[in-house]
Amino acid sequence: MSDLRQLFEHPIIQAPMAGGPSRPVLAAAVSAAGGFGFLAAGYKRAEQVRAEIAQTRTLTDRPFGVNLFVPPATTAGTGTATAPVDLAAVAAYQARLVPEAARLGVCLGTASSDDDDWDAKLTDLLVDPPAAVSFVFGCPSAEVIEAFRAKGVFVILTVTSAAEAALATAADALCVQGTEAGAHRATFANDPDTIDEGTELLKLLAEVGQVSDLPLIAAGGLADGADIAGALAAGATAAQLGTAFLRCSESGASPAHKAALADPRFTATAVTRAFSGRPARGLVNRFLTEHSPYAPAAYPHLHHLTSPLRRAAAYQEDPDTMALWAGQAYRLATDDPAADIVTRLAEELSMAP
Repeated sequence: MSDLRQLFEHPIIQAPMAGGPSRPVLAAAVSAAGGFGFLAAGYKRAEQVRAEIAQTRTLTDRPFGVNLFVPPATTAGTGTATAPVDLAAVAAYQARLVPEAARLGVCLGTASSDDDDWDAKLTDLLVDPPAAVSFVFGCPSAEVIEAFRAKGVFVILTVTSAAEAALATAADALCVQGTEAGAHRATFANDPDTIDEGTELLKLLAEVGQVSDLPLIAAGGLADGADIAGALAAGATAAQLGTAFLRCSESGASPAHKAALADPRFTATAVTRAFSGRPARGLVNRFLTEHSPYAPAAYPHLHHLTSPLRRAAAYQEDPDTMALWAGQAYRLATDDPAADIVTRLAEELSMAP
């Protein structure tokens, strides 16, 4: 497949949101409504992804995609580099979180690294491919990209800068992630000396358009048809929205997360490493405020370390200890069904000047 527009009726892509929100019923509902749904393979074993693909196919005959996390080791030779993890800093952060675990009645996870079952997922997806695959956290090898393209799979690489876009020449399209986006920054490298806040979406679209001729998918802070129209006018072929779908009934986000998006006491978002060791944007809550200054650039170590805390907080409906991922336009998210959200966005887009 060579044309991005063949994937959808409306240029509306549901962002892959790892950790639960992007479940089969959501991806299927978005695709069935004329958008393009995505499953999130991150944090799952290959067999779980395989089962979700099969379930999605029972819910819709429309195309959908699967998103993969690129392990740091596979970015070698792409012009990016990630500093070694400071294990002493991880140990200090772990000690800092012991009282949090005691308060919730759980043990901290093991601060370890892994490749997110990368090889097994690639093998499965190449045997039984979806319509599209997208990648975050790096650029896979040209051999991996070409293997998918040879199967007729549309390949999307997520970039956060013009420099990253210049490295991602083998893909079919680029997803351009602006600073307004919720959840993890898709940066190729995880700089321990600073947190990458990113560039505003419309400015970034212009910068990426100067170094790449690939079709662009705009992502970050898009919440209505006027936002999508603005992104298309700035050079994008489609828009990717995540937070806009977080509160819908098909979303697998926890009830506490959905409620927090509409809770007036949460008034801002910020980028933090406190939950995973990678920069990610979420609602400013107690955990983010207290621990962000001390969180090292250690992914996925901190993700595994804090996972029991986040699960327990969600179960206990404690939003001040959860990772409340959200884009800057979170206040515009509604609890309408996913199909209604796609229809509304398409109607607004058609009426936009």
